[in-house]
Amino acid sequence: MSKKDSQKKPLNKALQLSGAGLQMGVTIYLGFLLGEWLDKLFETTFLTQTVTLISVFLAIYYLIKQANRIND
Repeated sequence: MSKKDSQKKPLNKALQLSGAGLQMGVTIYLGFLLGEWLDKLFETTFLTQTVTLISVFLAIYYLIKQANRIND
């Protein structure tokens, strides 16, 4: 393997994970918006926190899944 190829692989991995923060932020924000909408629809006060927490766990799950796929 040439020197150029060995430098290219870590750079590709870093580029693939560079959007992970944005992806997590969007997932959590959309979960928050869904929770607010459900709270207004059902006239409750707990769905915003519940759906946001679920979206945080989903975002972390997808991040770990993506990182494992990149490392393989």
